[in-house]
Amino acid sequence: MLKLEKRHSLASSTAESQPWWVPWPDDKLLDLPMCHLEVSLASPFLSSLIHQLYSELESNHLKFRPHFWLSNEWFTPDGVPGIAIPFYLSHPRLMKLELAQMLEVEGGTNEWCMRILRHEAGHAIENAYRTRRLRSRQQIFGRSSEPYPTYYRPRPYSRSFVRHLDVWYAQSHPDEDFAETFAVWLTPGATWADRYKGWPVIRKLQYMDELMRGLSDVAPAVTSKETVDPLDTMKKTLREHYERKRSHYRIERTSFFDPDLKRLFSDESGPISAARFLNRFRREVRRKVAGWTGEYQYTIDLVLEDMIQRCRQLNLRLQGPEEQAKLDFTILLTVHTMNYLRSGRHKVAV
Repeated sequence: MLKLEKRHSLASSTAESQPWWVPWPDDKLLDLPMCHLEVSLASPFLSSLIHQLYSELESNHLKFRPHFWLSNEWFTPDGVPGIAIPFYLSHPRLMKLELAQMLEVEGGTNEWCMRILRHEAGHAIENAYRTRRLRSRQQIFGRSSEPYPTYYRPRPYSRSFVRHLDVWYAQSHPDEDFAETFAVWLTPGATWADRYKGWPVIRKLQYMDELMRGLSDVAPAVTSKETVDPLDTMKKTLREHYERKRSHYRIERTSFFDPDLKRLFSDESGPISAARFLNRFRREVRRKVAGWTGEYQYTIDLVLEDMIQRCRQLNLRLQGPEEQAKLDFTILLTVHTMNYLRSGRHKVAV
């Protein structure tokens, strides 16, 4: 998820210029200090998308251009008109490691990365023009001084917020609401006027359109190139980084889904244990539920692991047709994931 808080030559696609650690196995690479990665923003993947963001800003007659740097995650520091990009997006080998450690690569596709870049650009442009001070902005979106929640309870069917990033992120805080609304407004061909017609959120989009038109060809008030937690200052190893990251996304372990598991499976004799059956399509169901809920795959896998362990402890076995059981379990996992999201037990990094 997105967290808000306050070097060498790039390895090209040719084998000769690749960083020395590219052929290393994961276990060896994980012991490398992050500051020794020697990667940059000049990778074909990142440079093309940054250029695309600049083009979108230019097409809307905005003079603002955020600056970028590599860090440990996505964020835009308070008061800084720039954006930190996670280091793993700078090289395919690091994307592969991120996938192995976290089960997915946040921002790892062109579309996904652009969604995040537009969102973070919303924060950066607020810093650049100090729009949080505007009374009209406060009336429409709320005050930035409101404390960020440790937990929040999303309202999936609310029409008072745009839908851009996953987990109904606009609902978490007024600043996220602004950034998400800006991202929808900036997206080329988004046709937001038609998509959100009749929704209360259209007022926010119309305000955003008016605000950005007022900033047309206006130079930013804040032009600092400050960076926060740049990659080349991070001395912790990749192993330490991922241990902390996985711990951050870990959720409370519970066994409240036992009754549902007992209804789906049986403690009587059957052709295959429920635990073995679930392990067969673990990756498939995890990806499907992630697509439906917008939840991080690592978190879903923890819930799934609890379910598999409970099936094993309860000696549950498959009784009916496999395809039907597969569908029923996918729905069951989705329901319990949504329960976490809606009940407030799900922790969102903000």
